[in-house]
Formats: sequence, structure tokens, C-alpha cells
Amino acid sequence: MAHLIGPDFIGIQTEELVAARDFYTDIVGLKPMPQNPTGAVVFDTKPIPFAVRTPLQPLSEQANRGEGIALWFGCDDADALHAHLTACDIEIVFAPKDGPFGRYFAFRDPFGYTITAHTTAAPSSDSSGMS
Repeated sequence: MAHLIGPDFIGIQTEELVAARDFYTDIVGLKPMPQNPTGAVVFDTKPIPFAVRTPLQPLSEQANRGEGIALWFGCDDADALHAHLTACDIEIVFAPKDGPFGRYFAFRDPFGYTITAHTTAAPSSDSSGMS
């Protein structure tokens, strides 16, 4: 029987592609891939690629995009990233705390998506999605 194997690619949609690229690059620290398909920016994240793209269908006016879906990103230091995002006036959904996958917190990106960041083991220098 055919079956799902596991997540292989994660993308979120926004009408503001340039602003999304700038936010995820300049504020969050992800590195865009050198070449991207039209209407999308794919970031060099490991082990699963992450992208922002223009909508395939019109998006609703829902304020909390992706409500009911948890997007967790590993980072090198959740407390330091929280301090950086706070200094950049990014909305914090909840402050850092200890949890089942280490230290974590959640923030809302400018497009309405809630992103959870958690401290993971330091990535090797060739596989870092964070700078």
C-alpha cells in the first residue's frame, strides 16, 4: 500500500513575497537558496526545506494564518533569538520556556503565521539554516 513517509518540504503563502523574504532573511537569519522558482523563495534549511511563496489560491482575511498547524524550527539559542526578535518589535506569542524538545518560544511573523523556535544541538557549519 502506498503511504506517506514524512514531511519533505514546508511552505507558507503570502501576497507579500519580498517582505517575507526580507523578514526571514534579515530578521530571522535564514539564508535563501541562490536560485528559486518564480513566485517563491526557498531557504537553505535542514533537514527539511522551508519556503515562502505567493498564494496558489486567494488567501482568506484570517489574521492567524496556519491556525491549528504547528511550525517548529530548530535554532542554536532560543533565548538569544527571542531577545533579538523582541528588540526588533516582533510579536512574541509566548516567552521562552523548557519543553519536550528543549528551550522554546513562539513568535508571529508579519504575515500572521505563528512560528515556534526551539534550541537544538549546534548544527555543523555546512548545514546551518541560521546565520
